[in-house]
Amino acid sequence: MAKQDFYEVLGISKSATQAEIKKGYRKMAIKYHPDKNPDDKTAEDNFKKAAEAYEILSDDNKKARYDQYGHAGFEGPQGGGGFGGGGMNMDDIFSQFGDIFGNGGGGFGGGFGGFGGGGQRQARVKGSNMRIRVKLTLEEIAKGVEKKVKVRRKVQADGVKYKTCTTCNGSGQQMRVTNTILGRMQTATTCSTCSGAGEIISSKPSGADDQGLIVKEETVSINIPAGVTEGVQLKVGGKGNDAPGNNSISGDLLVLIEEVPHDTLKREGTNIHYDLYINFSEAVLGTSREVDTVSGKVKIKIDAGTQSGKILRLKGKGLPSIERYGTGDFLIHTNVWTPQELNKEQREFFEKMTDNENFTPNPNTSDKSFFEKVKDMFS
Repeated sequence: MAKQDFYEVLGISKSATQAEIKKGYRKMAIKYHPDKNPDDKTAEDNFKKAAEAYEILSDDNKKARYDQYGHAGFEGPQGGGGFGGGGMNMDDIFSQFGDIFGNGGGGFGGGFGGFGGGGQRQARVKGSNMRIRVKLTLEEIAKGVEKKVKVRRKVQADGVKYKTCTTCNGSGQQMRVTNTILGRMQTATTCSTCSGAGEIISSKPSGADDQGLIVKEETVSINIPAGVTEGVQLKVGGKGNDAPGNNSISGDLLVLIEEVPHDTLKREGTNIHYDLYINFSEAVLGTSREVDTVSGKVKIKIDAGTQSGKILRLKGKGLPSIERYGTGDFLIHTNVWTPQELNKEQREFFEKMTDNENFTPNPNTSDKSFFEKVKDMFS
């Protein structure tokens, strides 16, 4: 079943401004809010769809990607956004977008999902994110790869016991009432005692820190899609540090991609460049060579009379696009190697050929200039 268009989900046009996008989300979130539709699975699904649509369209970069590629731009781990692929639950949605209503959340207790004074839903505390670098070769980038890495993350120690925070009575928030010229205003802030968890530690085992956490080494599998580029950041949900409390969720592991330079190949977007050197005789007579590409060995033919600088193009032998709009090419730059030292016999031969008509440069209209060759590479 095709996924519903994000603009349709929020009931807005594709030319909507950020203010209109926010307004559309607020309208749908109020309509399908779980406090207004208890035990209604359809309403909950629509609520999640609205949050997913807002998460993409409220970010200018993600919105531009969606406008160009649609849902395909966010499929799999390379998408880098969207709740559908990231496993985000209701509490994550409240935690990320709960402040969109400000004070007076349309009948939900002065806030959104427990972020105001009603206390219908307690915010979940999320642990801190962790960041690591993963190095990839061109061959790994071409095919995609699963990497197993060891990380040292903070996890909740066994045997930690919690009790309700007496400062906020388990709500995770402290309420403050202030007098203004507009009347008495009530605002909510994160509890300073429990940091929003609603619980504090009553006892912890030896070796645990003040938050009841210990450092543990863990092996994490990271599925890296084909076509990633230097500097791309992937997210492995829930593999960051834990947070204290029974109602907490773990942070994320953020993976920064680092590309290992190749000895003979040079990457340019999805295209790969390779310098092939042939000797003078091979250029004159023609030959064949076996070339290593990122997808395996390929045998190529060098025509007789090949000029230095000629570019051979192997279509589709480059790298796949992370946005899934095709595969680049493998471009072979032919370089004719000029001998630097000659013996007597060789020198005499070339001296005889100096004035030979066959050795006189004679470019014609079929010989393209350097700039024309570059233009052809991207046409």
